[in-house]
Amino acid sequence: MPWGLKRFQQAGDLHFITLSCYHRKVKLGTGARREVVERALEQVRRQYSFFVTGYVVMPEHVHLLVSEPEQALLSQAIQSLKQAVARRLALRASEPFWQARYYDFNVFTERKRVEKLRYMHHNPVKRGLVAKPEDWAWSSFTHYATSAEGIVEIESEWTARRRERMGLAPKLHLQENPRPSKARDGAPLRVIMTEKLGPGHPPARKGN
Repeated sequence: MPWGLKRFQQAGDLHFITLSCYHRKVKLGTGARREVVERALEQVRRQYSFFVTGYVVMPEHVHLLVSEPEQALLSQAIQSLKQAVARRLALRASEPFWQARYYDFNVFTERKRVEKLRYMHHNPVKRGLVAKPEDWAWSSFTHYATSAEGIVEIESEWTARRRERMGLAPKLHLQENPRPSKARDGAPLRVIMTEKLGPGHPPARKGN
């Protein structure tokens, strides 16, 4: 592991993950390619039994806000995701699809969780790709704004209520983080809440 890079996993935290394409090249430049990432993410989420709180697929990188898998290390799930996408989009390519490493930030507090969600959802706007977050189809924004179900299941109050109506048991066992960081803002993360984003409309798929 490179000098200075530490991963704190199996701590019951959310993780803000960044996966970058090789040399930050635009390898996810079309809607069809970004949808491959979404489908691979949902497949890996089911396989490794973790939940996705939020995500955005950008032309040259991906941000995820996810829990730790129930039966494996998060690093194994991320590696599986990267391999699944590379097999589909770059099976015979002359160079790697992804950078070898990925960025992993432990999210301990509700304040930091909302901060990361807002950062992800506004990333396409900040980059000048769209005028509004809802115009970028490859993120979790529309789910939070409208409760719409997409390719990737998002863990939120909308999802919890839908399970209750279906008579399903709660998927998550939420508890106080037993190990809050000394350098955190706000209280330890106790409950996974939804970001208050207000009304919106499902976006059309753009950028194909």
